[in-house]
Amino acid sequence: MKKLWLCTIAVLVFSFHASAQNTPEPPLITVTGQAEVRVAPDEVVFTLGVESVDKDMLAAKKRTDDSVREVLAIAAKNNIKPADVQTSYISIQPKYNTDELEYEARRTVKREFVGYQVSKTVAVILRDISRFDAMLSDVLKAGVTRLSNVEFRDSRIRYHRDQARVMAIKAAQEKAKLLTGQIGQSIGPAYSIREGTYTPYSTNNFSQNAVSVAGSAGADSGSDGAIAPGQISVTAQVTVSFRLN
Repeated sequence: MKKLWLCTIAVLVFSFHASAQNTPEPPLITVTGQAEVRVAPDEVVFTLGVESVDKDMLAAKKRTDDSVREVLAIAAKNNIKPADVQTSYISIQPKYNTDELEYEARRTVKREFVGYQVSKTVAVILRDISRFDAMLSDVLKAGVTRLSNVEFRDSRIRYHRDQARVMAIKAAQEKAKLLTGQIGQSIGPAYSIREGTYTPYSTNNFSQNAVSVAGSAGADSGSDGAIAPGQISVTAQVTVSFRLN
């Protein structure tokens, strides 16, 4: 008897799912709404590279460490919190005179050991963007050998993305009303809402939601305010299906 009941329940469940799958969708109109919010950045991330080469590995490491300590001192002078400074990359490797040559050119040059290259990368968040030029000049005087990147960011990116979402859903609703009004119909409740996907600029904490605007080893320390941060574009996209009345 128990087996009979189980079989009966299984049949009923299967019949319910089959019936649900065969139920046709109601008359719908599907539209996509898009929106963009442009905001001025309020913080900047410096990614700085420091490296030294010496046949004595410890001597190379000491010079690199000294330069990193200078960067940390500059950060403290600019009221940057320790939590906003991160050493993100450390490398020690042998360097040869042929490392920078093309493959064919290497065959004509005798390979000689130059020394050990000790490199460190430091990421610094400056939350007072008005100090950008002063900070840039200071770090370039501190023995920094590479300015890998400069990124302007918005600290309230989530708030602005929510704003863009609200604008996008309103745009979708207005579009649906306009289209259905042209054929003498109106929209009912939303049947489904799907948000478009977006790709973060980066997966690490320091550069997520950032716009890269500069970055080269030959940066000029005398910038004299020659940086224009511009604006960050925050976008949203939603696809909505409304029931038709």
